[in-house]
Amino acid sequence: MLLGVNLEIPRGDFLALMGPSGSGKTTLLNLLAGLDRPSQGTVEIGGQRIDRMGEGQLAHWRSRHVGFVFQLYNLLPTLTAERNVELPLLLTQLSGSERKSHVATALAVVGLADRGKHYPRQLSGGQEQRVAIARAIVGDPTLLLCDEPTGDLDRKSEEEILDLLQALNRQHGKTIIMVTHNQHAAAQARRIVYLNKGQLQAERIQ
Repeated sequence: MLLGVNLEIPRGDFLALMGPSGSGKTTLLNLLAGLDRPSQGTVEIGGQRIDRMGEGQLAHWRSRHVGFVFQLYNLLPTLTAERNVELPLLLTQLSGSERKSHVATALAVVGLADRGKHYPRQLSGGQEQRVAIARAIVGDPTLLLCDEPTGDLDRKSEEEILDLLQALNRQHGKTIIMVTHNQHAAAQARRIVYLNKGQLQAERIQ
């Protein structure tokens, strides 16, 4: 539950959400994705009131504007990296050749252009998360919502993923909102917002 949270996130920001378990971080992420609806108040993104949208409108809006990155990569083990990345595009009107081009671009952005034919079991944890990020950005969303994206990685892989998120923010202009318990991960963001018991407790600009 969130209580009176008033938060403005400029386009192109990289925001880290921190706080103890149950503080409302994931709830806030779900509200921004249109997965949860506020019992009161408004959620406006890019000039659009998503809290007023119907389920069909929300699904269409998410497919165009939001990419998700989770702690667990959620890759389908029977599909290659290319096919996993392509999945969100199957809901679009893109042709097969257009989807292939988008997938190749996304894998190149995350540094896995040479791993497209590999299956998840043939990849390291860090590489699997890169594939998951490629899947999140393949539709060129403006907003990346990341829920503990480095929580299941060793330190080296964690650094690689954090570097990639910074590059997506600074070089590709993606707005990133990242839930994390990791102080080192949060330090890579431009701003850190602290939640506790559903309330905004503090904000720090890096």
